[in-house]
Amino acid sequence: MEVLSLISTKGGAGKTTVAANLGGVLADAGLRVLLLDLDSQPTLSSYYTMSDACEAGSYELIAQRLTAPDQVISATVIQHLDLIVSNDRAGHINTLLLHAADGRLRLRNLLPAFEEHYDVLIIDTQGARSVVVEMVILASSCALCPVPPEMLAARELRRGTLGLFEELEPYRYLGVDLPSVKLLLNQVNANRRDTRLIMQSLQASFQTDPHVSVCSTVIPDRVAYPNAASLGLPVHRVEITPPSGSRSPCAAEVMCGLAIELFPQWAQQVDALAARAPGMLTDAGQQLLRRV
Repeated sequence: MEVLSLISTKGGAGKTTVAANLGGVLADAGLRVLLLDLDSQPTLSSYYTMSDACEAGSYELIAQRLTAPDQVISATVIQHLDLIVSNDRAGHINTLLLHAADGRLRLRNLLPAFEEHYDVLIIDTQGARSVVVEMVILASSCALCPVPPEMLAARELRRGTLGLFEELEPYRYLGVDLPSVKLLLNQVNANRRDTRLIMQSLQASFQTDPHVSVCSTVIPDRVAYPNAASLGLPVHRVEITPPSGSRSPCAAEVMCGLAIELFPQWAQQVDALAARAPGMLTDAGQQLLRRV
């Protein structure tokens, strides 16, 4: 089971949007996907409608080590896409982990219970430094860090997010490999000159870094993403062609490209989905396209 975490110590970077849409495109490609919402503001938990909801969620998973699928995993209306909801609004998990013997390694120790049931686990985290975020990093095989093309966001990336990874380096001496780090430029307006300069600066900064790389996929700043969230649909079902006059690819092409870049072992399945994407556009998506 591949474990991908969405990490950023800056709020508003787009972690939840990327997690929901990446999970949706992989599930539509036929992979078994589990979303885990560990953000105390549980936006991911309400993105998709549930077809079979459990009362238990992330608190019971982490605090009580409850891994029975029928007790902690809710099914969404998207086939092959399940979710462990966030139900720790008060932040008790963070306090618990600070005083637990296994602390930052708890999630890593719990994940084998799900390996036979899912191909991919995607974890959404809060936009701040915390023990929960550190726990997620140590349980991941890859950490995806969305970065808006703004100078302040780029500075916070170096100071906060990447600094957090450096502080976890001592865990390598315990036999815990840190995940590879991939930076994803998000909400990009390619027509702005400062945006292009920031993109070029990020790519140049990490060109020789063995642990950090910049994704070749770029997510443009488009209304399709909030519109898809309003409909409770993965964006690749909503925008299958670029809007009139747009120079950037449509959302379906972007999300399929990102899925292939992150998980090249499933490129064939995702390519097959992309080939039939026009036939997947829902009635709601068609109505939305007529309005926009």
